[in-house]
Amino acid sequence: MTGVADEAPVTLDLLKQLMAQFAKERDWEPFHSPRNLLLALVGEVGELSEIFQWKGEVPKGLPDWKEEEKLHLGEELSDVLLYLVRLSDMCGVDLGKAALRKVQLNAIKYPAKVSGKEDEIENTASTLTSTNNGTATDGD
Repeated sequence: MTGVADEAPVTLDLLKQLMAQFAKERDWEPFHSPRNLLLALVGEVGELSEIFQWKGEVPKGLPDWKEEEKLHLGEELSDVLLYLVRLSDMCGVDLGKAALRKVQLNAIKYPAKVSGKEDEIENTASTLTSTNNGTATDGD
């Protein structure tokens, strides 16, 4: 695509704009329904999966991969990202904000363990449950 400098920071908003422009220039907008985009996204995830299908466990950084394999991986990851960005746009979802919210929800659902504190918290919870039958008292 033209007009995109290699040094320019890449944002979800930039990708959203580029994908909208790309679709418009090709008259693809009528075909970019949420359902169609989701099915295309699933297809791309399948292509991404094929890259790893017979490799077994792969170490971080892919040290044993050839450069052309890494290039292919980047292309398939990009396809997945671009369809996801386009799908979120067509659904009216701010993907960046939704992702940040999800990270916050996951932090609540899966709190970080604090060294030595997790056992203390678990013991306290266990004690409260056994002494109060799991209910709060006036002092709580």
